[in-house]
Amino acid sequence: MTMPAPAAPFPLRLGTRGSPLALVQAHMVAAALRAAHGWPEDAIVIVPVKTTGDRVQDRPLAEIGGKALWTKELDGALLEGAIDFAVHSMKDVETIRPAAIRIAAILPRADVRDRLIGAATIAGLPHGARIGTSSPRRAAQLRQLRPDVTIIPFRGNVDTRLRKLRDGEADATLLAAAGLDRLDRPDIGHAIAIDVMLPAPAQGAVGIEARADDAAMLAALAAIDHADTHACVTAERAFLAALGADCHSPVAALAVRDGDGIAFRAELLSEDGAERITGAAHLASPDEAGALADDLLKRAPARIAALFTGR
Repeated sequence: MTMPAPAAPFPLRLGTRGSPLALVQAHMVAAALRAAHGWPEDAIVIVPVKTTGDRVQDRPLAEIGGKALWTKELDGALLEGAIDFAVHSMKDVETIRPAAIRIAAILPRADVRDRLIGAATIAGLPHGARIGTSSPRRAAQLRQLRPDVTIIPFRGNVDTRLRKLRDGEADATLLAAAGLDRLDRPDIGHAIAIDVMLPAPAQGAVGIEARADDAAMLAALAAIDHADTHACVTAERAFLAALGADCHSPVAALAVRDGDGIAFRAELLSEDGAERITGAAHLASPDEAGALADDLLKRAPARIAALFTGR
């Protein structure tokens, strides 16, 4: 059954970052909405917005403002009415969002795994290999598995990081399988099992936000919301909120629908990977993830607990 069109006049303006992957994800959202509502091709126009995170490529996000650097310009455009809704990679969205903005829908989740480019396996990396990544989680997990490797800061979109690898700036790098698949590059790299590297919270999920007071837009977006993915991503974000995690915090988590509940796994690591604390729980609702966060922090060594600055 189709939903009524939003009250806002066509075309509806969908804000997105301008990277190739972000644009692919924006087109996915637009196609899903047109299919759900029977809208014409020109019902949605995609509006690229340059974010600070895209402009500043020479420093890790944690040093220059964190995840807000991916969202603040899109948030401003949304709240000012320059766009009607916005699309995000959910792992790049800060945990606490403005009250005036609502996560209205999340598309079905894609492959949550990381892919290793430059070697077939982590064990197969040469001794002392230089690994390009700016992710504290990936760096800590790699150091936990291979203390001999050297981490080289890598920023930029998929093509930029692959070019840096080709240019010899590192021996290997890690990219999200979901992003490579969406860019039609399923053969690049080797997927790492989640039992080896648990993914980042919300990895593989694409979310859509709208103004909290825009009832028509929220109703239209509800038609493309994938309830199971939304519940699992909400649990992972609740876990982060309870931890007080930020971009400096090496944390991994994965929630999977399990019958009427949610199977939840998580780990916290020291920056050098030498210490790690893990936990699992079966949740009746997403907000119960906070209890697992409390348990992990109570059991965490001081070096790990200190990385969660919100506590």
